[in-house]
Amino acid sequence: MLVSSRTKTRMGSITNQKLSIVEFFKEKGFNEESINKMLRRCNRLESAGVEAANENWDYLESIGIQKRKLPYVVSKCPKILTLSLNQKLVPTVQCLATFGSKPGDVASAITKFPNILSHSVEEKLCPLLAFFQALGISDKQLGKMLLLNPRLISYSIETKLTQITDFLASIGLDKDGWIGKILVKNPFLVGYSVQKRLQPTIEFFKAIGLDELNLQRVVCNFPEVFCRDVDKVLKPNLAFLKGCGFDDKQIATLVAGYPPVLIKSVKKSLEPKIRFLVEHMGREISEVADYPEFFRHGTKKCLEYRQKLLKQKNINCSLSEMLKCNQKKFMVKYGLISGFS
Repeated sequence: MLVSSRTKTRMGSITNQKLSIVEFFKEKGFNEESINKMLRRCNRLESAGVEAANENWDYLESIGIQKRKLPYVVSKCPKILTLSLNQKLVPTVQCLATFGSKPGDVASAITKFPNILSHSVEEKLCPLLAFFQALGISDKQLGKMLLLNPRLISYSIETKLTQITDFLASIGLDKDGWIGKILVKNPFLVGYSVQKRLQPTIEFFKAIGLDELNLQRVVCNFPEVFCRDVDKVLKPNLAFLKGCGFDDKQIATLVAGYPPVLIKSVKKSLEPKIRFLVEHMGREISEVADYPEFFRHGTKKCLEYRQKLLKQKNINCSLSEMLKCNQKKFMVKYGLISGFS
C-alpha cells in the first residue's frame, strides 16, 4: 500500500510533536513511566504544542502553585497543559479567585483537585448555588466550601448531593437548617458513600447505645467522627475502651459526651491518658465516664501539670473540677495564682 508524501509529512509532524512533548516532560523532571501514563490518559498531549504547554505551566506557577508540586498537579490532570490559556485557564482561575479570602486559596484548591481546571466551573456553579442556597448556605459559604473541597464541583446534584442530604434528613436533621450547617462545617462529608460509610456509622452508634438525640449531636457537632470507617477506626477504639474496663453504659456516655474518643489514636492519646489517670493520679476509670472530656486534655501540658500542682498543695478534687476550666481559672480556684505565669 502506497502512502502519499502528504500523509508521510503529517505523520512525521505528529511524531515530532510527540517527541517534543516528551522532551518537555523530561525537562520538567518526569520519568518515562509517568510520561507514558500521562500520554495514555490524555491523547491530546501528543498534538499539544510545547510552547502552549510551557505557557500553561508558567501560568500555574505564577498563580501560586509551588514549583515542587506542579509535577503532581500536571500528572493528576495532564489535560491542563492542552487547555487554552486565555479562553479556559485564566477565566477559570479568575472565577475561583472571587471565592478566596487569602492569596493562596485558589492555588491550594487546584493542588488538592487539579481536575477542577478542566470543569466548566461557571456553568456548574449556578445549579450548585441554587442547590446549596435551598439548604441555607450562602454564596460566600459555598465559595469557602468549594476551595476547601474542590471536588464538590465534580459531584452530581441528582446522584450524589441529593442522596447525602436525603440521608441526613432521614436521621432527623431536616430542621433549623442543620443540614446546611453540617456541610459548611465539613464539606468533605458529601464525598462519602451513604451505603458504604455513613449508614454503617449510624448503625454502629445505635448499637453502642446512642439515642436519636445524641446521634444527631454527634453528626452536627462532630461530622469528622461521623465520616470515619467503622471497621478500621471506630471498632478498634471501642475495643480499647472495653479493654480498659468501661461497661456498655459508660461507653455510651463517653461517646455521647466526647465523640472524638472514637477517632483519637489509641497509642498516642487514649492509652497514655488512661495510664496516667490510673497510675499517677490514682483515680478510677469510672471518673472518666462522669467527665468524658477528660480525653480532650493534653497529657503533658494539662494533666501532668495540674496533677503536680494539686499534689504539691495536697488538694483533692473531682476530675471535672480539676479540668473543666482554663489554666488561669484553675490557678485562681485552688489558690495557685502566685505560681501562674
